[in-house]
Amino acid sequence: RISLEIMTLQPRCEDVETAEGVALTVTGVAQVKIMTEKELLAVACEQFLGKNVQDVKNVVLQTLEGHLRSILGTLTVEQIYQDRDQFAKLVREVAAPDVGRMGIEILSFTIKDVYDKVDYLSSLGKTQTAAVRRDADIGVAEAERDAGIREAECKKEMLDVKFMADTKIADSRRAFELQKAAFSEEVNIKTAEAQLAYELQSAREQQKIRQEEIEIEVVQRKKQIDVEEKEIIRMEKELIATVKRPAEAEAYRIQQIAEGEK
Repeated sequence: RISLEIMTLQPRCEDVETAEGVALTVTGVAQVKIMTEKELLAVACEQFLGKNVQDVKNVVLQTLEGHLRSILGTLTVEQIYQDRDQFAKLVREVAAPDVGRMGIEILSFTIKDVYDKVDYLSSLGKTQTAAVRRDADIGVAEAERDAGIREAECKKEMLDVKFMADTKIADSRRAFELQKAAFSEEVNIKTAEAQLAYELQSAREQQKIRQEEIEIEVVQRKKQIDVEEKEIIRMEKELIATVKRPAEAEAYRIQQIAEGEK
């Protein structure tokens, strides 16, 4: 069996010389665990078969301390002391591939403490504090000197800005009035064009409506003529049937009587 729980390690490197030859002692805290991916878990099982949790911790701890010691030798005291997060990130990035080949993942790595036995860091801090104070005093003097110069420059700039602002306001006002006049003229033209277009369209619509009314009247008149023609034909037929034919029959009867009397 192999534990998948998170393991806390405390790597420690004593009296390791930096790039400047200053011996430092560095302690850190790392959180690591066995990877759960199938292939990587198999690698971890192969690496630590038959070993307990403490054995696993010792192997990973030695690896981390080796990389920590190696990186300490490439950095200056200022780099290590002033930017611990970057230092810890560098150790983690360099160590991650090696422990990864064991099936181990580094969850976190932080620098806990950095110190030396010759008070180099303390002296460095005092030197930096003195430098900061000196720079501050120089800065105050320069600031007071520059303030007078800057005040005069600001007054001049303020007058220049006011003049430019007044000029821009006047220019803007003139431009606005010109634009307003041009806009009013354009609006009047567009309004006249729109009115003319409306009147033309209205005339076309009225003409179209009148044309349709005339067409309807023609159709209605044709229907009326057709009805009247049919009525005339009907009346002619009725006249023939009720007047002409009986008259012809009567004339024929009289003619026959007359011929019979001869």
